[in-house]
Amino acid sequence: MQEILQLVEDRSASDLHLKVGQPPILRVAGRLVRSPLPSLTNDDVQRLVFSLLTIDQRLQLESTFELDASFGIDGVGRFRINVFKERGNFAAAIRVVPFTIPSLEELGLPAICKEITQKPRGLVLITGPTGSGKSTTLASMIDWINENRQEHILTIEDPI
Repeated sequence: MQEILQLVEDRSASDLHLKVGQPPILRVAGRLVRSPLPSLTNDDVQRLVFSLLTIDQRLQLESTFELDASFGIDGVGRFRINVFKERGNFAAAIRVVPFTIPSLEELGLPAICKEITQKPRGLVLITGPTGSGKSTTLASMIDWINENRQEHILTIEDPI
């Protein structure tokens, strides 16, 4: 699995999709691209996915047939994984989580986002579809608060 995830990093892919009957598929610059690797069997997908999970995560997956988790591999990177059953087989979507946090300015977010980070209290909800930048936006806002204020921050995130 480390070899496949290294391919994701080398190709600057944002996502990796593992599905029975297809080779690993990478999302590069928003486009799905088949990797040069052979098509995966059910055993391949299960072996690859289970190699990334803790024992507790494996047990949860075996009982609920779905799992959201995050993990890191030394020298490769950090990742989020969503595992699910598709037509009786496990499949997975794995997203790269960058090590560096872009600033609010680098993200080009509206001024209101920075204003929110300066409020003394409150509840902030960041919502949107998969891949819309929720985690990156939240990380950037929290990073700004940590760099500029001495506050207690509580986050409730799913899956991270």
